[in-house]
Amino acid sequence: MKVRVYYEDTDCGGIVYHSNYLKYCERARSEMFFKINSSPFQNGIGFVVKNMNIDFLATAKLGDLLEVKTQLLKIKNVSVELKQTIYLENTKIFEAQILLACIDSKTSKPTKIPQWANEVFQILGQ
Repeated sequence: MKVRVYYEDTDCGGIVYHSNYLKYCERARSEMFFKINSSPFQNGIGFVVKNMNIDFLATAKLGDLLEVKTQLLKIKNVSVELKQTIYLENTKIFEAQILLACIDSKTSKPTKIPQWANEVFQILGQ
């Protein structure tokens, strides 16, 4: 997914504020579902971030065009581990390893990943 850095994404020095990299990754994860006319939240089932390891490698600035790439690392019954990398002109500037848990919003408890979500993650794994 490509994303342009806008003024609202930056600090007073025109550099992307650190938390916005997380927003870019979240958008890319949602976009995986939207691309196949699906949604990351259906029938009260969705995903929450359980753990995240982040590495800020370089900065992005106002006007830059970034690319967010998502890779499936591991899928289990109730969780999925992804690697998301943000590039600026083919240079890696951000990397995150993210553990998502599948949650039933009615009970707030982990639940088995449903087939509609598994399909999206299998596409990633190819």
